[in-house]
Amino acid sequence: MTTIKAAAVQISPVLYSREGTVKKVVEKVMELGRQGVQFATFSEAIVPYYPYFSFVQPPFQMGAEQLRLIEQAVTVPSAATHAVGEASRQNGMVVSIGVNERDGGTLFNAQLLFDADGTLIQRRRKISPTYHERMIWGQGDGSGLRAVDSAVGRIGQLVCWEHYNPLARYALMADGEQIHSSMYPGSFGGDIFAEQTQVNIRQHALESGCFVVNATAWLNADQQAQIMHDTGCPVGPISSGCFTAIVSPQGELIGEPLRSGEGVVIADLDFSLIDKRKRQMDSRGHYSRPELLSLLIDRAPAAYVHERNAHSMSIVNAIGDDCAVLVGESR
Repeated sequence: MTTIKAAAVQISPVLYSREGTVKKVVEKVMELGRQGVQFATFSEAIVPYYPYFSFVQPPFQMGAEQLRLIEQAVTVPSAATHAVGEASRQNGMVVSIGVNERDGGTLFNAQLLFDADGTLIQRRRKISPTYHERMIWGQGDGSGLRAVDSAVGRIGQLVCWEHYNPLARYALMADGEQIHSSMYPGSFGGDIFAEQTQVNIRQHALESGCFVVNATAWLNADQQAQIMHDTGCPVGPISSGCFTAIVSPQGELIGEPLRSGEGVVIADLDFSLIDKRKRQMDSRGHYSRPELLSLLIDRAPAAYVHERNAHSMSIVNAIGDDCAVLVGESR
């Protein structure tokens, strides 16, 4: 049975710098590669940084910070994504990472998944930005609500409070994920946020019968002071809330979670534990009742423009003419 070495990574961004944060991520991938890690999860929107300002500033005051984030956001593909992909390739590592993705004039909370050969095999966007985030990020579509095959197994991804959406989670369960890559901001919301995160990821591991590799970020004291200076906020809202951890299909924590500071949780994922869990409870198989309960999902990529060509319009016009004739005859 397959066993792979996984890492949940808790690092600080290089505040206000896409290039600086990407460089730090690449260095961490190289370091993990030397330790034999085969799969790594980084935190939500770590590149260039999570928009903490949106939680502590009213909309009419956040313009300057929002424009700075737009300037530093990640276009896909770009030099930033190529750098992470190349690090993945050099180390034969599958990497899941959160970015602020820029698409034209709109930002999205995106999760990128690079296979061990450096290929970008999934780009998904958070379907419903949470509360304050709706001022910053657009809504994603359902195309990324799927598990994808990789060199280390079948991987699903969700961001933060998407884990409170049971239908989004079931989309990945039903698609047979073996590893679930979850991401939260960290240094956010206080201790209660960390406790809620633990409940989220352990419950998902139990329901899905998969491993969960979860990463949060960390703001050091200097970064907190910088954000406080730039936004006028107190330290409380940008403190604590970290819970970087790996969870087994039995819902057990593997190793000691990280609640503060930079660091990595590394664990061997023994896929035989998936069978052990699903022997008793398989939410996509013998423990489901699809004739009673099922999920309808639209995975079609959302399009901004829907075109009707000349041929289609001629058919519509012909149908309209025929209807007019029939109406005239009936009179």
